[in-house]
Amino acid sequence: MNLLEFTYFKNASAKFALVALMSILLGSVPARSQDLLNKTGSVSAPTTSEEAKLPFSVEKINIEGGAELITIFYRMNGTFDKPDADGERRPVPLVSVLRDTLGDDRDENDKLRYLWMLTYTKPTTSQRLFSMIPFFYKRGSSKLDAGKSVPPTIMNFAGSGMGIEPIIWEMLTRSWFGAAGDKVKLIYGPFRGNREAYKKAAITEAMTIISLYQQVAGENGLNDLELLDLQTRLGLTDKMFGGMMQQANFLRANDKMFLEGAANRGQTRELLRRFTEAAGLYFQPLEMPNGDAKHAIAWVFKEDLEANKTRAWNGRFLNIKNPWDDERLRNWKGYSEVRWFDSESREVEPNTPGAVSKTLIPLAVYGLDHPKVPIILVDFRDAGNPKKREMTKRALDDMMGNVFSLSQGGGRALAYGRFIYNFVTGRRGTDLNQPTRVRAYSQLKMILAMDESLNEDFRKEIETRLEKVSLNPLDNDLAAEMNLARSQYKNLVEYAKSPDGLRLKLEKDRIREMTLAAHGGKMPLGYTIAKYLTFGLYEHNVKPTPELMAKVDIRRQLDFHERKIRETAFYSVRPEIDANVNELMRSLTFVAQNGGLASEKTAVAIGKIFTASEEDDIRNACLAGLFKIDNKGAKEVLTAINNNQRFEPRWREAASEYLKRSRAEGQSVSKRDGAITTDLQPQH
Repeated sequence: MNLLEFTYFKNASAKFALVALMSILLGSVPARSQDLLNKTGSVSAPTTSEEAKLPFSVEKINIEGGAELITIFYRMNGTFDKPDADGERRPVPLVSVLRDTLGDDRDENDKLRYLWMLTYTKPTTSQRLFSMIPFFYKRGSSKLDAGKSVPPTIMNFAGSGMGIEPIIWEMLTRSWFGAAGDKVKLIYGPFRGNREAYKKAAITEAMTIISLYQQVAGENGLNDLELLDLQTRLGLTDKMFGGMMQQANFLRANDKMFLEGAANRGQTRELLRRFTEAAGLYFQPLEMPNGDAKHAIAWVFKEDLEANKTRAWNGRFLNIKNPWDDERLRNWKGYSEVRWFDSESREVEPNTPGAVSKTLIPLAVYGLDHPKVPIILVDFRDAGNPKKREMTKRALDDMMGNVFSLSQGGGRALAYGRFIYNFVTGRRGTDLNQPTRVRAYSQLKMILAMDESLNEDFRKEIETRLEKVSLNPLDNDLAAEMNLARSQYKNLVEYAKSPDGLRLKLEKDRIREMTLAAHGGKMPLGYTIAKYLTFGLYEHNVKPTPELMAKVDIRRQLDFHERKIRETAFYSVRPEIDANVNELMRSLTFVAQNGGLASEKTAVAIGKIFTASEEDDIRNACLAGLFKIDNKGAKEVLTAINNNQRFEPRWREAASEYLKRSRAEGQSVSKRDGAITTDLQPQH
C-alpha cells in the first residue's frame, strides 16, 4: 500500500469515527456539514405570511461599484427598545455585512468585506477617561447619542494589514521605552484591556444574532456558506492565529467549535441541575429563541423555606449563600412568580385538577456556555457576589500585566505562583479566577432583549442587576444599545450612499487584491519587509486595470472551488454517493481549466477524491485537474497514481500521459520522484 492509499484509508477510518461520535453527542452535526456540502441551490425565501411570523427581517442596499450592504433586523420584545413616533415597535437593525459582488450575479466570486455590530460604538470622552483608570471596575453613564459618525467595524475581512498599535504595545510590555513607557503603560494598559473586552462582547452578540438568524430565519440575504464564514471568523477571534486560518478549513473548525460548545453546555447544565436539585432548589433552563439553553435560573419555593430551616447547605458550584436560614426570603419583597405543579412536581397549567400553586423566588442566574463550571451572573440577594468573582481574574491580570511587570525582580516567582493558583481554582471547580464572563453576559443581554417567555418585570430586574455587575466603563445599557443601533444604522446607510464612503473603501480593497494578483498571489518579500519597517505606513499597490480585475475574478472563483474540493475530500467517503456530484464536477472542471495557481493541499485533496471514487467522470476530472495545477505536489500525486498497482492499467496510463505532458510543457516536477519522472519523458 503506497502513501496515497494509506492516507485515504487512514482518513476514511477517522471519518467514520468522527461521524459516529458526532451522531452520539449531537445527531444534527453531521447533517449540518453534509447539508452544506450537498447544497445544490438557494433555499427558497420565506413567503410573505411566513416572514410576518419570523422575528428576523433583512434589508439589502446596492452599493455603486458592485457591492451590497446586507442588514439583519430583529423584532425585539419591547422591554428595552422604544416605539417610533407613531407608537409602533419596529425591528431593530443589529448586524450589517458588506458583500463585494464584483457587479455580477455569480456567487463564486462574492467576498465579504466588513461586519458591523450596530450596538457597538465609539466610546464617549468620559468613557475613555474612566477606562484609563487602573483598577476602576465600574460602568459609568451610557452613550446616548451616536451623532453623525460612521459606526466602527468589528471585523475587517479585507485584511488591510498590520497597524502600528500592536507593535507599540509590544514595545511597552517589554519596557523598551524605559520608565516613561512604564508610566504610559499604567494608563494605556487598562484602556486597552477595556477596549478589547468591549469588542469581544460585541463579537459575542454578533455571533448570537447570526446563529439565531441561521437557524430560525433560513436563507434570505446571506447564504449558508456566508453565514458559516461569519460564524467561524467570529469564533476564531479569540484563538491564537485564528485569523490566519484558510477558508477551506472553516467547515471543520465550525463543526469542532459547535461540538465543543454543545459538550461544554451539556456537561455544565447537568452539573448545575444535579447540584441545584440536590440542594432542594428548582432548576429552570433559560432557552434562546432557537431552543438552545445557554443560561439557567435557580429558584427556591417559598413554601419550603420554613420546613428546610435547619437543612444542611452545600453551595458548591451554586456559589450563593444558604437560602434556608435567610430571613430576607421569608419576607421577600422582590420579584416572585406563582406556578402550578402536579403530584409528581411537574409544572402544569394553572388550575389543573389535582395541581397546587407554589411561589417561586429567584436566587441566581447562571451561564452554561462556559468551560469547567457554571458561572454565576446574577445573585438576587447579593449584587456584589458575581462582580467580586469576575474581578478576581481581571485584577490578577492587571496586577501581573501592568504593575508587577514593571518590577525587574520576582517575575519568575510570580509566574509560578499564578500557575499554581490557576491550577487549584480550575481543578476544584471554584468560580474564582475563571475565564471572563463577557461572553455569557453578552448572550444574556441578547436574550433579555429578544425573549418573550420571561415576565417583562423580571427581564427588567435581571437587566438592572446585570448592569451593576459590569466592570467595563465602555459598556452601555440595553436601552442605550437599542437606540444606538438605530442611529448608527442610519449613519451607515448615509455612508454607504456617499461617493466618498463605502465605495471608496471598496476600491482600495480591490486594489490590494489586484496587487496580489499581479504578483502571482503572493506579495514579494521586499515589499513585505518595507511595510514592516514602516510600521504599516507604506503599502505597495499597483495601478488598477481591467486585466488585473479579471485575474481577481478568476482568483476568487478558484478559491471557492478549491474550498469545495478540500471539504469534499475531508468529509466524503464515496463522493458519488455521499457528496453533491454536480457541484464536485463543477469545481473539478474549473480547476482543470483555470487551476494553474491552485495549492498543493488542493492537489492532495483531489488525489484523495480520485482514490475514494469509482466513477469514471470524477476520476477523469481529477486527473485533468492535477495536470493543470502547476506545482510539485500535484505531480507527486500523479506519480503516486501512476505507481499504484491497485489501480486499473488505464488509470495508471492516463496519469503517465499527464506526467509526460507536464514535463513537455515545463511544469514544476517533483525532484523526489525525479527518476520515475525521467522514465516518463517523451521519446525523441
